[in-house]
Amino acid sequence: MLLLALALASAANNAVATPAHVDIPNGDVTLHATLYRPEGAGPFPAVVALHDCEGLTPRPAGAAQAYEQWAELLVADGFVVVFPDSFGSRGVGPQCRETNRKVRASRERVADANATRLWLQSQSYIRAERVSLLGWSNGGSTALWAARPTAKPRDASADFRSAVALYPDCRRLHQTAWSARVPTLILIGSADDWTPAVACQQMVAGARGRSARVQLIVYPGAHHEFDLANAPIRLRTGLVNTVDPSGKAHGGTNPQARSDALKRVPQWLAR
Repeated sequence: MLLLALALASAANNAVATPAHVDIPNGDVTLHATLYRPEGAGPFPAVVALHDCEGLTPRPAGAAQAYEQWAELLVADGFVVVFPDSFGSRGVGPQCRETNRKVRASRERVADANATRLWLQSQSYIRAERVSLLGWSNGGSTALWAARPTAKPRDASADFRSAVALYPDCRRLHQTAWSARVPTLILIGSADDWTPAVACQQMVAGARGRSARVQLIVYPGAHHEFDLANAPIRLRTGLVNTVDPSGKAHGGTNPQARSDALKRVPQWLAR
């Protein structure tokens, strides 16, 4: 908690600008996005931040606050942060309970991530070669799909610098013999019963020797959404793709994991 307080104080001292709403072209879709940026002309490194299966709006209060706190932390470190709304931009609501999702982490959301990268790289205040990916849960899975060698940009634009995935679902990625073309950090809890850590461990082990640098951190006793602030562990029901076939999974704050992630993620993105 002390780390978060210091981070927010630093953000305040650096005069974080009020979030701005921007529209980003992506083929037939216009992505509505939220932009956070430091004061000044830049150029700044940037982060494409990918929401989970709840989407950006409407959000449970704790989860919405977590995204704002992450943005403030990163802006205080000199990053521009953009959250594209993959679901709301398509008129789709939360997908956590949808078996046949209309917006897939492996396809549509990868396209959203690349469209956001290209938009950022067209802005004069962005360092085009320093745009990275950061995603949570379904957005974390998207970051891993987007980091695969087969997803490399085919145009002359600069590639993503790196990727970070918090509690992603690695099961299908492992089945597709995943590897990364950019340095990738994965943070997940050992007690996660929605997106199991063992699948990420198997995925990373399978990529050894044929991948860019990948670091996997498994936090002992941490559940899904361990980075939320002051969120008691709660049981959610009716979900899809959980370890429990009945659709039950837990989520909530793990103070040790949260504290480490708040420190580790900015350091990784700054490399």
